Amino acid sequence: MLLYLTEYLARHHSTFRVFQYLTLRGILAAITALAIALFVGPHMIDALGRYQIGQRVRTDGPKSHLPKAGTPTMGGGLVLVAIALGTLLWADLANRFIWILLATTMAFGLIGFYDDYLKLVVGNSKGLAARYKYLAQSVAGAGAALALHHYHQSPAETALYVPFFKTVALPMNAVTFVGLAYFVIVGTSNAVNLTDGLDGLAIMPAVMVAAALGVFAYATGNFKFASYLEIPYIPGVGEVLIFSATLVGAGLGFLWFNAYPAQVFMGDVGALAIGAALGTAAVIVRQEIVLFVMGGVFVLETVSVMLQVASFKLTGRRIFKMAPIHHHFELKGWAEPKVIVRFWIISFVLVLAGLATLKIR
Repeated sequence: MLLYLTEYLARHHSTFRVFQYLTLRGILAAITALAIALFVGPHMIDALGRYQIGQRVRTDGPKSHLPKAGTPTMGGGLVLVAIALGTLLWADLANRFIWILLATTMAFGLIGFYDDYLKLVVGNSKGLAARYKYLAQSVAGAGAALALHHYHQSPAETALYVPFFKTVALPMNAVTFVGLAYFVIVGTSNAVNLTDGLDGLAIMPAVMVAAALGVFAYATGNFKFASYLEIPYIPGVGEVLIFSATLVGAGLGFLWFNAYPAQVFMGDVGALAIGAALGTAAVIVRQEIVLFVMGGVFVLETVSVMLQVASFKLTGRRIFKMAPIHHHFELKGWAEPKVIVRFWIISFVLVLAGLATLKIR
């Protein structure tokens, strides 16, 4: 909305033309989302505490988690509020990518909200039944994938690009594209959700990946940069930078309250939405493969659960002391802050590796 206001003001004073630059609007979007999160945070935490919407801790998990029982949960809602307001204020609302990103993020947030509501308010310890939860995610993920394919305007928007190779772009038909996009969006959503088990563990890697996807969006939407870096040029995709910036700002604002020891937990309402947002952004900027590199921590957490379940069903034995793998390291004696920071460091290195694919071709 503010973009249109500055466009109008620029007709009367050239100073306002500076707001047309993506980089400036990206910075302002991040700051706006951060400010909103910091403002909303205390009020939301108080409300959650007042209505006793608190964390339920597994008795079979690390004993260090027992004091966390009752900590306000569903705090991911403040991330969604900050993302939505920041994006609506600073993005070009005529851009189709912005609306697909917002709709997908909010849809997954709604699924997570209902799951949290059943567990924390209604008192159903299992929450939304797994089959219904996955069905809802599938509908939302497939809807986003179909929308991206239906509204695509160039072959570059539906080709699969392989990092490190200049000319490898595999064309995909509708079925292949929708299938891959669905897998990336739903898979990333669940991967972030599995990672959200320690204070700040999921949100900081998500912030770093979002920032990197913003860089990819800016380069992909700029003809000169795209030509120089030999990556696909997609008109209009630069606006994804604004959405990514709001996710960065909102995520950092949430981390202010979620840092160890956490005052509030994200809940499924935040984790499912943030994961879906990252997956959708990666599909839009055509960097699905790079997402799996940059989000390596999310992949590791997911694979650890899959291996644990498969091993126990096939052999009756567990590979890890507990899955997801961050709990394994806790049970091995690592202090929670050490697990968190070390996973952050790994994420930072993986994000740098992903960004390196821009130039190493």
